[in-house]
Amino acid sequence: MEVDGTVAAPEERVVEERQRLCAEFAAITGRGCDVAQCYLAENDWQMERALNSYFEAAVDLGALDSRTPTPPTPPLAPTPAEAVCVDLTNEPTIDITNTDVNIENCVQKEDDSTFSLITWNIDGLDINNLQARARSVCEYLALYTPDVVFLQEVIPPYYDYLKKRATSYRIISGNEDGYFTVVMLKKSRVKLMSHEITPFPATQMMRNLLCVHVSVCGNELCLMSSHLESTRNHSRERMNQLKIVLKKMQEIPESVTVIFGGDTNLRDHEVSKVGGLPDKILDVWEFLGKPEHCRYTWDTQANTNLAIEASCKLRFDRIFFRPAADADHLSLMSQYGANITHPSMFGNIHPSPWFR
Repeated sequence: MEVDGTVAAPEERVVEERQRLCAEFAAITGRGCDVAQCYLAENDWQMERALNSYFEAAVDLGALDSRTPTPPTPPLAPTPAEAVCVDLTNEPTIDITNTDVNIENCVQKEDDSTFSLITWNIDGLDINNLQARARSVCEYLALYTPDVVFLQEVIPPYYDYLKKRATSYRIISGNEDGYFTVVMLKKSRVKLMSHEITPFPATQMMRNLLCVHVSVCGNELCLMSSHLESTRNHSRERMNQLKIVLKKMQEIPESVTVIFGGDTNLRDHEVSKVGGLPDKILDVWEFLGKPEHCRYTWDTQANTNLAIEASCKLRFDRIFFRPAADADHLSLMSQYGANITHPSMFGNIHPSPWFR
């Protein structure tokens, strides 16, 4: 959020202190300021904790088998948890010194009038460079500290890694086996009230709707996230799932703001076929004038993870918003998800829609 005029003196002191901590961390470890910034940010800017985290010989995520993983066969036969034997224990330290990040980005302004959310398909079913991409997700969250995070295609080793590394977030999962969605709540800003899972009866891909009821600065919100049925051939089931989502959003009391976000796999004509969105439910991207620069979240030319030769550009990732009776202003902060941590390797499949 922009602050008119000059930066307040207390914030200047915070920035100066964090710059000093970054310089000290970098001097001790021999790493760049960006790496220092990430470790300090995810450890609440406590030097001892950050150094302990950095010098850990191994991150014990439990008894994860180190066998060569069997590539999954998505989307009709998602790999069960026991078959995804990905060892994130000894992941290499990723050099992100090419990432141009200003230290002031880590100064989270706890402004009650703002709320930030990101939805992100992190592609856990793709085992290529999984360790680097797992670290990339945590680095991104540490740098930008959104209040709420919706993740899709999370697998158990990835889930355990997030619980270990993203300690400033409370994490609620939509399942425990195979692959699933999670909702992450920033502990300092978001209070968990309750959560529930609504099954999709006819899914062939282990999909469901995760609903999390929270309070943010005294305001009650219902957060919903899902990964709707994939591929063109499953359009009918995907539309049925969309109907369930919209019905659930409408059932929430009008005094509560409802936000749905996730990888919907929707094509525009499918939304039209179900009658469009109800009057009180907004598609955030459309509501903000359909900005062209963040139209597509599935772009095989921009993201080469899957090495797809054909050019595909679609808006799979969407955020729906049903304001409470006294709804406030909304603004979109487009896509920050192109956090490249390996040559030609995005941290995810879909650049992530973010709004504040």
